[in-house]
Amino acid sequence: MSRFNIPSREDANVDTHSTLDAVGKRLGFIPNLHRLMSISPNAFAGWAALQDALKQTLDARTREGMAMAISEVNGCDYCIAAHSYVVTTFTKATQDELALNRKGTSSDPKRAVAIGFAKSLVEKRGKVTDEELDAVRTVGYTDQQILEMVALSVQFLFTNFMNNVAETHIDIPDGVAATAK
Repeated sequence: MSRFNIPSREDANVDTHSTLDAVGKRLGFIPNLHRLMSISPNAFAGWAALQDALKQTLDARTREGMAMAISEVNGCDYCIAAHSYVVTTFTKATQDELALNRKGTSSDPKRAVAIGFAKSLVEKRGKVTDEELDAVRTVGYTDQQILEMVALSVQFLFTNFMNNVAETHIDIPDGVAATAK
C-alpha cells in the first residue's frame, strides 16, 4: 500500500491533466507513478520536461537498459516493472536481455558499455573513473551522449526515489510485473 494517497486522474491537480492524458495515450493507461507525481505539479512538470528533452537521446533499448540497471541498483520494484513493460511492449526486448540489463550489461556490446556506465555512475554517485569514460568513448559515444547518459540517469533516479519513498503500488498490466521481479 502506498504511503501517499495517489489521486485518480479526475482528482489530480488540473494543471497535470494534459500530461497525464498524454501518458495514458502513449501507454494505454495512466500509471500510479504519474498520478503520484501529479500531487506536485511543479515536480511533475520538471520530470516531464526532462523526459521530453531526453527522449531523442540514444536509442530506446539503450535508454531502457540504463533504466533497468539503475532501478536494480536502487531496488525500485515499481520502475523495474514499468520499464520491463515499456521495453517488452515497445522494443520487443527479450526476457534474457532484461535480465542482462538489470545486471548492468547487454547482449549488444556497445549498449553494454552504456548500461554499465550508467550503473557505475549511480553506484559511484557520479565519481566515475577516467577508464570508465574512456571505455564509453572507445565504443563510439560522444561527449554529448555521455552527458545525456548522466541526465538520463538523473531522470531514472528521480522516479526511483519517488517510488521508493511512496512505496507505490505496482499497477503494470498483467504478465509483465510478475516477470520483472
